[in-house]
Amino acid sequence: MISSVQKISRILNCFTKDEPALGNLQIAEKLNMNASTVHHLVRTLCSEGILIQDSQKKYRLGWKLLEWSNHVMYQQDINTEALPLCEGLVRRFNTTVHIGMLDSGEVRFVLRVASSNSVQVPTFIGDTKPAYCTSTGKVLLAYNTSMIKPTISRGLLRRAPNTITCVEKLKDELAVIRANGYAISNNENEMGLYGIAAPIKSYTGQTIAALNMVGPVSYMLGQDTPSMIHHVVKTAESISKELGFISVL
Repeated sequence: MISSVQKISRILNCFTKDEPALGNLQIAEKLNMNASTVHHLVRTLCSEGILIQDSQKKYRLGWKLLEWSNHVMYQQDINTEALPLCEGLVRRFNTTVHIGMLDSGEVRFVLRVASSNSVQVPTFIGDTKPAYCTSTGKVLLAYNTSMIKPTISRGLLRRAPNTITCVEKLKDELAVIRANGYAISNNENEMGLYGIAAPIKSYTGQTIAALNMVGPVSYMLGQDTPSMIHHVVKTAESISKELGFISVL
């Protein structure tokens, strides 16, 4: 497996500004590899959209690489533009704030800011959580409906007392989230945690991430919860504006 990954990496490195299109034999000669091995690997890369074959039967870097590049760009932009806004939210409410993005049906945290005085939430940057039972994940599913079916196909396992395990109930919940513009998670992913999340949009209007504020249920419900929801939504809107999103309202 490691050998195959190394070979694929070497194949992709063959494509340069001066040589954007290469045939199977050219790649094999460049890398001193067996032509049949190269053929097998490049066909697999084509099937995944990592390479494409042009009308001259030569291979070029595919759109999948551009898609991945955009994901990296968005993460960098989000970290740069969102950090001071997230820090302001943490100072106001003495909580933990995350930004999460969808990754293969799960939520992956790309930013985390926590108050040193708050009850610590056991999360870290790069951590993944199920999408169907977290406030962050439910926001992302609500605004990226193509991901609902593959998420459901993984199964809706009960993780805490209020986890939604019914497909129709989850779909109804996502419709409410779209109507309200935010999501709540109350004892759904982890016992004792309460989260509020709102969508972060790119300049195209696509929801690419979600802002989430989380803390112990007793603390979150003991505060002015409507004010918390308001500030999470407004902070997510401010981050969206920093990323170039212009609301039509």
